[in-house]
Amino acid sequence: MNEKRLVVACFGVLVAVVLGALAYQFIAPLTVSVFLYYSTRRYHKSLRRLHLPSRVRAVVVLASLAVPLVLLVSYAVVLLAVEARHFAAQYALVELASRNLAWFGGVEKIPEFTPHGLYAAYQAGDLDPFIEFASAHASFLTSLVSNFFLNLFIVIIVTYYLLVDGDRIRAWLLRFDDDAILREYLEAVDEELEAVLFGNLLNVIAIALIAITAFQAYNAVAPAPVDVPYPTLVGTLTGIASLVPVVGMKIVYVPAALVAALPVLLGGDTSLLVYVAGFLAVAVVVVDTVPDLLLRPILSGENTHVGLLMLAYTLGPVVLGFYGLFFAPIALVVGLTFAHTALPRLLGADADPEPGLAANQRRLDEF
Repeated sequence: MNEKRLVVACFGVLVAVVLGALAYQFIAPLTVSVFLYYSTRRYHKSLRRLHLPSRVRAVVVLASLAVPLVLLVSYAVVLLAVEARHFAAQYALVELASRNLAWFGGVEKIPEFTPHGLYAAYQAGDLDPFIEFASAHASFLTSLVSNFFLNLFIVIIVTYYLLVDGDRIRAWLLRFDDDAILREYLEAVDEELEAVLFGNLLNVIAIALIAITAFQAYNAVAPAPVDVPYPTLVGTLTGIASLVPVVGMKIVYVPAALVAALPVLLGGDTSLLVYVAGFLAVAVVVVDTVPDLLLRPILSGENTHVGLLMLAYTLGPVVLGFYGLFFAPIALVVGLTFAHTALPRLLGADADPEPGLAANQRRLDEF
């Protein structure tokens, strides 16, 4: 290697280190962007039949994700606020908090969540404890909100340009091919990531529909005191929580069961708790267990082991935090695909020439 090549190589390493350090600072939104890209790429490609430009298709994809999500979150927050106010007024929780919490003292009632109600509460001084709390923690709240919107902006921009320029990035990477090993590996990783992550999107939709149907059916049978509140919303959130196998859906339907049981427990009529137990049984069997056993193996890609994928989704957030939910399955697919395609070639062995067909045949044999 001559001196010019050495200088260029050192400069390239320096640039790579700087870019890597910057990317590490934003690893969470970048990971979510890659996750969303592979989850929605088939949808983006399917819009070609409408003869739309790539940029327009990317906007349609992002809007299809963002608008329902914003509406869902807004709807959930409004309902939670309204129900919390109703519950606090029904069981006199404001008076209890005023007697036992020093910073809450002086608040006589929860204001109505309307502009007139909030303004009247402000004039009466009922909002002073909350204003003082916000003022005391202004820097923390400002940092929290600004970081959220910064990460959201990064996710939107990176996902958009991955959808628009994903083929260019892929073509650029394939320029460094060596004996077709790199090409084979990158193509295998690309296909498997799309299969796994798009399968997860389909799994979320399927479980959400199953949960909505099951919860609506339960409400049609159960007495009014033990109804599941807002079964459509609860079912949709259950589908989203299914991204985390084993424990994910329980985060939604177990609190829903507690909310359904709370009026009965406070009223003293414990005989109706049998319906709540029935709801939990339906949620565990019909919504949680059966779809997980039947749908997830079908929608988990061609070569990625379902058990390892479940471990990745479960242990990723434990080890890495929130973004581990998205990073762990991506890392698993990248590692397993390398072991399946590139590693045998590098060690002089022959890789499976048709891994997808072999995996499908193995699943059929197991079935």
